[in-house]
Amino acid sequence: MKISLERVHFMPKLLQPGILYVSEEFETAAHLCPCGCGEKIRTPLGPTEWKFTQGRNGPSLSPSVGNWHLPCRTHYWIRDGRVVWAKHWTEEQVRAGRLREAQRRAEYFYSLNRSGPRGMVARVIEWVRRMIALK
Repeated sequence: MKISLERVHFMPKLLQPGILYVSEEFETAAHLCPCGCGEKIRTPLGPTEWKFTQGRNGPSLSPSVGNWHLPCRTHYWIRDGRVVWAKHWTEEQVRAGRLREAQRRAEYFYSLNRSGPRGMVARVIEWVRRMIALK
């Protein structure tokens, strides 16, 4: 499946298949699930989330998109304007992936506060993220 890019300020209410909508101002991307189920997929952009790049052949989004909360449970990358399908993950792999994401985020935010002790709010946020990742 070919994916084209449409830069937007606000996300449209109706998304079209085969288009990756990107709002760099609001640091978010959206597209319809490439399996054809019609679900809207939203991916936040930023240093602890997904990264969007635009190449000669089309947009890329990384890391992979895993729609574990949807009935289709699709897993894929968007690379150079194409959907690249990934292997199906088990529930154990999904939990491990969520834990790695939470750890990566915690390390990133901790690195921002390296110069001093971490505050209570940062520790609570990190604990909540770990709890969410385990579900």
